[in-house]
Amino acid sequence: MKVQLQGQLVRLRISEAELARLQAGGTVENLTRLPAGLALRQWLRLGKGSQPELLVGDAQGWGCLLPPAELAAYVARLPCREGLRLRLPLAEGAEDAIEIDLEVDVRDSVRSRGVPKR
Repeated sequence: MKVQLQGQLVRLRISEAELARLQAGGTVENLTRLPAGLALRQWLRLGKGSQPELLVGDAQGWGCLLPPAELAAYVARLPCREGLRLRLPLAEGAEDAIEIDLEVDVRDSVRSRGVPKR
């Protein structure tokens, strides 16, 4: 999983193999080890509800539970450049939010699925 952070937008790009792992109920993660024993960790897993959930796993990282129906609708569009955009409010009733763009690598998707018919 590749991670790109900019302000309140987190872009997560995964491969077709990582997508298959997610769909099978597994976890996809990125771990970056830093000096002094610090680490940054992000992970994705399928949830059970209809809304995405952002979870703090520990002091070193966070994870997101993906809504299965939204992921399935996104997978049905592959390969495509537009990702699955998830919006998570920072607090109950808050207008501020963190947005997560989940994308399957287009080149990997075309290799696995072929070119979409127009």
